[in-house]
Amino acid sequence: MIATVACVVLPGFAPFEFGLACEAFGLDRTDDGIPNFDFRIVTPDPGAVPSNIGFSINVADDLAFADEADLVVVTPIPREAWDDVDPRALDVVRRAVERGAWVLTVCSGAFVVAASGVLSGKRATTHWRYAETMARMYPDIEVDPNVLYVQDGRIITSAGTAAGLDACLHLLRIELGAEAANIIARRMVVPPQRDGGQAQFIAAPLPATTSLSLSPVTDWMLENLRLDLSVDQLAARAHMSPRTFARRFKADHGTTPAAWLGRQRILHAQRLLEQTDLGLDAIAYECGFGSAAVLRQNFSRVLGTTPTGYRARFACIDEMAS
Repeated sequence: MIATVACVVLPGFAPFEFGLACEAFGLDRTDDGIPNFDFRIVTPDPGAVPSNIGFSINVADDLAFADEADLVVVTPIPREAWDDVDPRALDVVRRAVERGAWVLTVCSGAFVVAASGVLSGKRATTHWRYAETMARMYPDIEVDPNVLYVQDGRIITSAGTAAGLDACLHLLRIELGAEAANIIARRMVVPPQRDGGQAQFIAAPLPATTSLSLSPVTDWMLENLRLDLSVDQLAARAHMSPRTFARRFKADHGTTPAAWLGRQRILHAQRLLEQTDLGLDAIAYECGFGSAAVLRQNFSRVLGTTPTGYRARFACIDEMAS
């Protein structure tokens, strides 16, 4: 489990994205039962580090702490630095990957990790405005411009600005469990998990009908996860044709009804595993998986662990914090 976090800032850093890392990992939330992280801001040359909007922060620690941290967060760097990244920062990233630490980037921080070479042959993302440039600079990286974040092994890259927070919450779910991540998200007053991708935020002409909310239908879906929910059935509740409903749903949520429903079922299974002593068959029924075997298959595919293994680690947030 993550205990130590190093946030790497380089000259020209972006304050908002830097602040996301501080908010996600730097605050003491022990009063909410969340383990506290040893969070430190580090830079190659301690002292005043200028931001990209005219002010500086004073950073006391050099990069030595990053070589001990369980998580290394890399904040954005300015465009003019993309092909001239401080080699000391590149070495820190390489060593972190070699020793199995987590590495997480926000926005153009992905260019630092890409320059280190550790993303070669892997999938990654960055802000959609920079994705083409990254793909051109690093043709050996599979750059996906259509997602909020990508996890490939223990490297997580995220898209622009607030997508970094999605990536942070994703990692917190992995390390602390779904309920702990939900508590942190509630403190931040943000959704614990957003569906969809960057395409939702790129300026493009959309049909006027996409402004109609589907929330009554999605609310009903969440209340009836145990049912076998078909697009035809959901479309009828929305008073639309199946084709129109599927198109509208993807425009609003960035994914298909089936994919969204599958994600919600996994999240509900996580909550039940953490907060109840229900058996796997009962949890499978409540979540709409039908059988424990199907639950195990889907749970392992999405989270990389078994329901039993997940419960052993995250059975109760109060126990976890004690």
